[in-house]
Amino acid sequence: MHFLRSLKNTSFALLWSGQTISRLGDSFYSVALALWVLQKTGSATAMGLVLACGAIPTIILLLVGGVAVDRFSRIQMMLGSDAIRAVIVIAMAILAGTQHLEVWHVYIMSAFFGAVDAFFYPAAYAIIPEIVATADRTSATSLKTLGTQFAFIIGPGLAGLIIALGGTSLAFAIDGASFVISALCLLAMPHKQGFTKPMDKDSSVIKDLREGLQTVLESPWLWVTIAIAGVSNITVSGPYEAVLPLLVKQRFGVAASAQVYGLLLSVAAVGYIVVALWIGQQKRLRRRGYLTYGAWLVAALALMFLGLPLPVVGMCIAIFTFNAGIGILNLAWANTLQEFIPPDRLGRVSSIDALGSYALTPIGLAMAGIAADHINAPSVFIAGGILSTLIIALGLLHPRVRAVD
Repeated sequence: MHFLRSLKNTSFALLWSGQTISRLGDSFYSVALALWVLQKTGSATAMGLVLACGAIPTIILLLVGGVAVDRFSRIQMMLGSDAIRAVIVIAMAILAGTQHLEVWHVYIMSAFFGAVDAFFYPAAYAIIPEIVATADRTSATSLKTLGTQFAFIIGPGLAGLIIALGGTSLAFAIDGASFVISALCLLAMPHKQGFTKPMDKDSSVIKDLREGLQTVLESPWLWVTIAIAGVSNITVSGPYEAVLPLLVKQRFGVAASAQVYGLLLSVAAVGYIVVALWIGQQKRLRRRGYLTYGAWLVAALALMFLGLPLPVVGMCIAIFTFNAGIGILNLAWANTLQEFIPPDRLGRVSSIDALGSYALTPIGLAMAGIAADHINAPSVFIAGGILSTLIIALGLLHPRVRAVD
């Protein structure tokens, strides 16, 4: 099948295998963390603060991470990140298993996790053009998404079973083991000279950052989309990430909340997989300005519908649509950056992209959690969907955005 063509590349096959296993472990972690926080505190505000603690260090260190990724071996950056994250999650597992895990522990460990992510994700993003030929990059990007989403289809259900049998500590431990496996796959990748970036003795961190910023500012389609993403992520990520567990709990009751929440996460993954299969079949995407923004608008409207009094089936349809839209947006955007941005600047540009897109997300997470606790969860989704639609529509007013092909 055409979308599998990048797996013929041994380096990518090993990278993909390790990352898929790691994402499976992360799905265990996500379910366990959400359930542990809600059981411990019963508060959406606490969940929002946990997510914010992880996001803030990432945001602070992203630009440094982008410079490091363009200067040093991307494989070594990923290896170190996997090792540190394994230690963090295994520590959480031990504390949870001995009944010593407290909310403040989770805040601190989430912050460490976020700091490491600032180096790992630019490296994982920028390494694709190094190891995958141009004609195979839509396949590689789609397969990475397929691996992640497949993990999140089977992961939540397995996580529920594991948590029922061994508690959240076992779920955390499995995530820690997945990072070890990911690191082993990276070690097995064939050596490539391009993996190690020679350092320019006359270069400095400030000069490298300035070069990355110049690349972004010279492309209106790039900085406009980053700006739109930065504002809209307040109204999109806040409700979806911080309030969804509470919405499920309020609508379906405590007894059914774990099962319904796991089901919704799995359906969300299916939505991503469907669009990843479609995009992976394409050799080249066309009319990417309209494609990305059209999908983005559909996702915003689906977010609004999640706030309506829907049954389980209706929520599944809405969350499928939301993630299909976000999937098209993310995959088309990744493909666009990998095609138009020089490989030696991709680490910095991807970091600037991530920073600009997610810098305000902690505010959205905190605001959404507080609003849900003091008003109600459905209203947060409806307001978030309406505001997101209006914000995203502004991006299409710029002719350079519409012209991206």
